[in-house]
Amino acid sequence: MKVIEHYDRADGPLFSYEIIPPTRGSSVGDVLGVVEQLKPYDPPFIDVTSHSAEAVYEEMGDGTIRKRVKRKRPGTLGLCAAIQYRFGIDAVPHILCRGFTQEETEDALIELNYLGIHNLLAVRGDDTGVQKLVRPGRQQNAYACDLVAQIRAMNEGRYLEDLLDAAPSDFCIGVGGYPEKHADAPNMTWDVLNLKRKVDAGADYVVSQMFFDNRHYLGWIEKCRDVGIDVPIVPGLKILTSKRQLQSLPRSFHTEIPEALAAEVEAAKPEHVAEVGVEWARKQAEELLEAGVPGIHFYIMSTAKHVVRVAEPLRKLVG
Repeated sequence: MKVIEHYDRADGPLFSYEIIPPTRGSSVGDVLGVVEQLKPYDPPFIDVTSHSAEAVYEEMGDGTIRKRVKRKRPGTLGLCAAIQYRFGIDAVPHILCRGFTQEETEDALIELNYLGIHNLLAVRGDDTGVQKLVRPGRQQNAYACDLVAQIRAMNEGRYLEDLLDAAPSDFCIGVGGYPEKHADAPNMTWDVLNLKRKVDAGADYVVSQMFFDNRHYLGWIEKCRDVGIDVPIVPGLKILTSKRQLQSLPRSFHTEIPEALAAEVEAAKPEHVAEVGVEWARKQAEELLEAGVPGIHFYIMSTAKHVVRVAEPLRKLVG
C-alpha cells in the first residue's frame, strides 16, 4: 500500500521507522534483525536510507594525501525488497539527486517498479565531496523538487527516452522538511516556500528532519499551512543515546539540543544517558500526539531496543 494510503485509512496516528543499510562488506543480517524487532509493533512502512559515493582522504606512507572515492553503504534496493517481501512491510527507499544522473535515477525507478516497490522519499542528499562526471547530453537533478518532477513525469508515462509499451509508474512520493530550517536556506520563509515547490511538483507527504524541541515543529507547521502546503507533515524523532551526540547531532543534522536535555545528559552517568533520551522522546511524542499529528517517524541507527521502549507505550496510549 502507498504511504499516503496508510495515512488516509488510519484510525489513529501511525508509527514508522527509518533504518540505514549495513556498511560495505558487513552482514545484512544485523539490519534485518532490527526489522524483526520492529515487526511486532506493526509498522506501516520502513524507510531505508541511500548513500552516494563519498570522498575520503588517506595519508600515505610517504606523507602525501590521496583522495579516494568510496561508497560506504550499498544495498538500499535489495534491503527494501527483503523488508517488503520477507516481512510484509511496505519499504520506502530514499532516492538521491547527488551522485546520480537522471538516466541512472530512471533506471533505478524502473527496477523498483518491477519489484512492486511503489513508495519513495526524494531527497537531494548530502554533499559528499565527489563531483559526478556526467556525459554530454545527460544531466543530474539539482534539487529535490527536480527529482520529484522527474518521478511525477514517470507516473504520467513520460520517460527520458521513448520506451516501447512503457506504462506509467505508480509511485507515492515523500520529501523531507526542516522545522529548524535547512542549513543552506537563508531564512525560514525561503525554506518553507522551497518545501511548497516540492509539494507543487508532486510530493504526496512530508517527513520532518529530527528535532528535540516541539516548538520548532509546531511553529513550522503553521508556516507550512499558511503558504498552502496541505499534505501530511509527519514529525521525525531521534532518541538521544550518548553524550557524544550532544555535538554530533547538531553538527550533522543542524538541530538544536534544548538546554534542559543537554544538562540532563551531561549530568547522567554514561550508562544512564539512553534512559534520559527515551524519556525525553516519550514526552515529545505524547505532546505531538495531543497536537493531532498524523504519525511519528522514528530515526534508528543500529538497534531498535530504545525506540521500542518509546513506541510500545505510545501504541497503548492511542489504542
